[in-house]
Amino acid sequence: MILSIYSLASAQEQYEYIIAQPGCDPACGGVSIPYPFGMNDPKCYADKWFEIECRNTSKDGQTPYLKSINRAVRSINERDSKVQIMNPVFHWNCSGKSNKPAINLRGSPFVYSQEYNKFVAVGCNKLAFLQSNGSIVGGCVSICYDNEVVDDNYVNNILRSDGCHGRSCCENSLPMYLSEYNVTLSDLSNEKSENHECSYALIVSSGWLDSYRYYYYGSGTSNELDIRNTEYVPAVLEWEILNEFLINSTLKLPPYSYCYKSNVTSSTHNETSGWRCKCNEVFTSYNYYVGNPYIAGSCHGIFFDKKNQSKKWAIVGVSSSLGSIILLLGLWWLHKVVKKRVIKKRKEKFFKRNGGLLLQQRLSSGEVSVDKAILFTLTDLESATDNFNVNRVLGKGGQGTVYKGMLEDGKIVAVKKFKVQGKIEEFINEFVILSQINHRNVVKLLGCCLETEIPLLVYEFIPNGNLFEYLHGQNEDLPMTWDMRLRIATEIAGALFYLHSVASQPIYHRDIKSTNILLDGKYRAKVADFGTSRIISIEATHLTTVVQGTFGYLDPEYFHTSQFTDKSDVYAFGVVLAELLTGKKPISVVSSEESKNLASCFALSMEENNLFDIVDKRVAKEAEKEHIIGVANLAYACLELNGRKRPTMREVTMELERIRGGLDRKFNAKQNHEEIELARIEEYQHFDGYGYSTSNTMPNINGETTSSDVMPILTSDSW
Repeated sequence: MILSIYSLASAQEQYEYIIAQPGCDPACGGVSIPYPFGMNDPKCYADKWFEIECRNTSKDGQTPYLKSINRAVRSINERDSKVQIMNPVFHWNCSGKSNKPAINLRGSPFVYSQEYNKFVAVGCNKLAFLQSNGSIVGGCVSICYDNEVVDDNYVNNILRSDGCHGRSCCENSLPMYLSEYNVTLSDLSNEKSENHECSYALIVSSGWLDSYRYYYYGSGTSNELDIRNTEYVPAVLEWEILNEFLINSTLKLPPYSYCYKSNVTSSTHNETSGWRCKCNEVFTSYNYYVGNPYIAGSCHGIFFDKKNQSKKWAIVGVSSSLGSIILLLGLWWLHKVVKKRVIKKRKEKFFKRNGGLLLQQRLSSGEVSVDKAILFTLTDLESATDNFNVNRVLGKGGQGTVYKGMLEDGKIVAVKKFKVQGKIEEFINEFVILSQINHRNVVKLLGCCLETEIPLLVYEFIPNGNLFEYLHGQNEDLPMTWDMRLRIATEIAGALFYLHSVASQPIYHRDIKSTNILLDGKYRAKVADFGTSRIISIEATHLTTVVQGTFGYLDPEYFHTSQFTDKSDVYAFGVVLAELLTGKKPISVVSSEESKNLASCFALSMEENNLFDIVDKRVAKEAEKEHIIGVANLAYACLELNGRKRPTMREVTMELERIRGGLDRKFNAKQNHEEIELARIEEYQHFDGYGYSTSNTMPNINGETTSSDVMPILTSDSW
């Protein structure tokens, strides 16, 4: 009988453990093949998904292939449930390159690892979309200067750097539970680009990409690893043993191992889609166990020679004396002093690395006040989140992961754990901005933790998810009525009006979208995610930055000028308002090669008098036609391509309140709104581009006014 084994050397002796089933080949071309993977005989692998085919290739000799998806395998780790495969690179306008079909893992025990992969795209002025199941699930933007040439040397220089940050090359994280995908590249402008340079996109192992960059820094060569002319790059898949296999198999749990529930391939946290196994980590007589947890008899305990231990303790006992006791007491005292100093230094190190000095600078300058903010300890937050358990994850984004937690006093909170890669600007920025915002429709910051390796922010817990999920995943048990939509729109507008005009210094949010609008227990709107927001001086008219934001919500004027203004937030709000009216997503996939922009479709429908062709059926049924047209006119004004012609958020708020009040203007000075009414009287005077007056006149698209009681741009007679 042939046994396949790994060797593990300890301080005293050699240990061996089995990785493959008896009688099965343990390796192919230098790559170990541990069970549940296997080759040749069905008894050697758990089921068809784990079958490995050892092929003879002219280039590399013997190469293992995962037969179910026909992809080469670089490595398999049965203890961490990871397998590294060769993933295809997608090319556009690349001479001699043809795209390989994407991998479809649906129904399999495999998914693309969010933690260990990145989505990377290279090209000039390109929008790279990552699509899955007919929807856009991610992407990034890369821009170039007018005279920039993206040749092979330039691409290699970009990839050798510390990351792709939007100039000719961009990267982003993957969504969770990605089992199949397609990639498309489109030009930033509406017209096709005359630039026919080679562009490409890929999902790649972040560890391999880091080693690729390190290789170039060390060697200075550019021939051996030419990623631009490579058809396949390494990517990491995570896997589990599916429930169906365990039910239909006779797999027995090996001694000294344990299995636990997992949901690697299921996006529902409450659903167990499979299992993973490990060797026992702690046992009374051993330090730990090693081996393949899926093979009977493979898990072995590692321990030290008891005879040597006895000798050591005997020597210690003989050499003990009163003088040594005194010495030990002195050492104990010294240890306490050193330990205290080390802890202090460690906290100072983390404090500096997490932007503590920058935060102190802003505190001293009066930019931020933290009198009411709580400084949490890491122990408090670990206890609150069950050591940041994956089952407590509320959501993930480019800045970090948000966990649900419960403090000792029983208060439910949300804890944001930032991703730190030498850049903590987003963390400091969000803390500074939220610490000076006090508005009922803005998520409240409760405190932070700076003395940890990864900076943490603590917010109030918002229980009902975000507006995108509620709007586009509605059910009949709790539908989104017209009154709710109008109220939520008014609350968002009020919060943005506060940020732009009422706060001590104007604040541009810069990432308004339905996923950043949270809903509390009473389904009131809470604006969140201020990582990219900016405080500007009162005299400033715009903010010049590298273009960043979310597809479908980006101001076209910001795209072309890189100048972000308060009207850019107005444009993004207009997209959200169009979402509420139509029930459609900001970007929808029409075909595998084409995406549809809601803002453009909405504007076209307004111009062609086809508004009610795209209005949500529930809205059309519940709301009065005049109110629908009033809100549509407002959304159309917000989506004006010329930023100067868009209304301010103050004007938007006033108009939404007027529509909510109905034809008889229920919001008046007698209902404890004297200040609002006074401001409204001033505001309803004519303003540049759009004017609302107290005489019930409203401007149309061309700036002309109509005398209708309700209708500003379009009337019910138009439909």
